[in-house]
Amino acid sequence: MMSIPCSVYIVTLNCAEWLDATLNSVKDFAEVIILDSGSTDRTYEIAESFANTRIMHQDWQGYAVQKSLALAQCQQQWVLNLDGDEVLSEALKKEIVQVISENKIDGLITPINDVFLGVANSKHTKKHAKTRFFRKAKGQYDLANKVHENVVVTGETLKAQADIFHYGESSIFIKVEKNNQYSNLKALEKFEKGKHPSILKLILIMPMTFIKSYFIRRNCFNGWRGFVSSMINAFYAFLKEAKLFERKKLQ
Repeated sequence: MMSIPCSVYIVTLNCAEWLDATLNSVKDFAEVIILDSGSTDRTYEIAESFANTRIMHQDWQGYAVQKSLALAQCQQQWVLNLDGDEVLSEALKKEIVQVISENKIDGLITPINDVFLGVANSKHTKKHAKTRFFRKAKGQYDLANKVHENVVVTGETLKAQADIFHYGESSIFIKVEKNNQYSNLKALEKFEKGKHPSILKLILIMPMTFIKSYFIRRNCFNGWRGFVSSMINAFYAFLKEAKLFERKKLQ
C-alpha cells in the first residue's frame, strides 16, 4: 500500500498515555514530525517505534510558535496537525485521501470530538471545529495567539464530515488544571492587546457561557458529564475575565 502523501505534525510534552494510538492512526501517512519540548515519559520510545515518525527537541516557545516550527519541518505539500492526545478517525482519513486526490480545495475544517471522562460526545452535540488539514503553502499560524492557536488558510476550505477524537480530558482534575493554565495565557494575551476588563462581563460571562455550552452547543445530550463539562467551561470563561482584572490591578 502506498503511503498517503501528507505530513503529520505534532507537538508533545509527556504524551505517552495516548501517543501510541495517535501514531497508529497516521501510520500510513508519508511522514510524522514530532516536536517535543522535554518529555520525561515514554514519548521518545513510542515515537521511535514508528517507521514514518521523526522526533526532535525544541524548547517550549508557546503553542502557536511551537506548531509553526513543527509545520516548517514538513516535507509534503499537504499537512495534518494533531495533538499528542488526539486520534484521527478512519472516516476522516478517507476524506483526506479524497481531497488530496481531487486537488480542488485548500483545507478541511475538522470537528474535534472531546472524549470527556472516557466517553465521546453525543451525535447531537455541536462540536468545536478547527482547520487541521491544509496545503502547507496556504496555511500559517497567528503568532499573537497565546493559546487555542489556529491556522489561517488563504484559500478554499470545507467542513469535514468525520472527526478527530480528543482523549486528553480523561479526568475532571486534568480538565480543570488545563483551564487554569489556559486562562493565564488568554488573560495575558488580552492584556498585551490592550483589552480592558468589564465588570458587567465579569458578572454575566459565567451564566452565559454555561447556557451556550449546555443548551446551544447541546452538551445536555451528554448526561451528567455534559453538565459537569459545561460548568467547567463556564468557570474557564470567568477565570479569563477575572485574571484580566487581576493583571490590570497589578499594573
